[in-house]
Amino acid sequence: MHEIADVEQALRRAAPHQLVSVVEDALRKHCDARRVELRLADYGVRTLQLVERTPGATLSVPIHDSPQGRAFGAQEPYITRGSDAILVHLPVTVRGDRLGVLTAVLPPGADVAAVLPGLVQVCEGLGHEILVAERDTDLYVLARRATRLTLAAEMQWQLLPGRSCARPEFALGAHLEPAYAIFGDNYDWSVSDGRLTLTVTNGMGEGIEAALLTNLAINALRNARRAGLDLADQAALADQAVYAQYRGSAFVSVLLLCFDLATGEVEAVDAGSPRLWRLRGHSVESVSFEAQLPLGMFEDSLYVPERFTVRPGDRLLFGSDGVYAAVSPDGESYGERALARALSGTRLLPPTHVPQAVLRELAAYHGGTSLDDDALVICLDWYGAPSTVAV
Repeated sequence: MHEIADVEQALRRAAPHQLVSVVEDALRKHCDARRVELRLADYGVRTLQLVERTPGATLSVPIHDSPQGRAFGAQEPYITRGSDAILVHLPVTVRGDRLGVLTAVLPPGADVAAVLPGLVQVCEGLGHEILVAERDTDLYVLARRATRLTLAAEMQWQLLPGRSCARPEFALGAHLEPAYAIFGDNYDWSVSDGRLTLTVTNGMGEGIEAALLTNLAINALRNARRAGLDLADQAALADQAVYAQYRGSAFVSVLLLCFDLATGEVEAVDAGSPRLWRLRGHSVESVSFEAQLPLGMFEDSLYVPERFTVRPGDRLLFGSDGVYAAVSPDGESYGERALARALSGTRLLPPTHVPQAVLRELAAYHGGTSLDDDALVICLDWYGAPSTVAV
């Protein structure tokens, strides 16, 4: 396909809700595509949901047992050939954030090898335009829903930066459960000026009250970060904001980390319950910090940062108390031994797959019954600066 630039221009000019139609028209013209389908991953990352209703198309397909799911999971094109058509399934991903899968239905005699590079480029452009279009249309947000969100979950999902992120220095994936009824757990990240800032939060309470509390804390932390404050002052400003609103009657637990992308030096402020484990080689250990006061518990709390270093090849796992404090039918907490086993057992999986794998292990450990709290898992693989060599 030599007309990729034309397709990208058409996507930029298109109405927000017509991106799929633009891609379909372009692929009909340039590679005789018969049909195009776009599916986005649902909030639970269990199904791929059709964005626009297409005659004869299945509205929802499972991620773990479908050709589209194979493309989504492997993040590579997956091709199925039939007697009357060739189906090319391509991941739609933006900066490591896996959005969904585009399926192009081509004639049986199509030269897939010739058009595949162009299709991949179209998917890259489509992904970027979806993120821009979401400011002006609900189409893509609605497509992600396999069922209705609670209002609290709606508020929490709107806060999140994405479900995954990748850079030359690191890759990370995150997941929240129950996906459609989140309470106070949340996360945030930002990459700029040679640094990755990662925040793991847990607001007390349930439902709307927990969502409002977490919204206040996350936005206060963002406001402080964007003002150029260091990590300790970010925590202090957010602490003041929460205390001013709730006067100590509600508070937010938070783990704040700032990674130097060039050196792997990490500054951390531990102000509550989220915890960190590190897989280095075949050894798993809990990384402990000096516990400091949660945000908003008292007026004018002071926060002191601590430091540690990550090495290329390290895998870090962050979990909320809904993960490590969950108990088995025998009364043993998941964080005592089972979490370390789960982290070791998933070491060959990419970081985008690990949070859900750990949460599946957690559900089985809990006896298959519903968890008593929402659960948050983040997995971060550290590669180091491109010139860094592991020692």
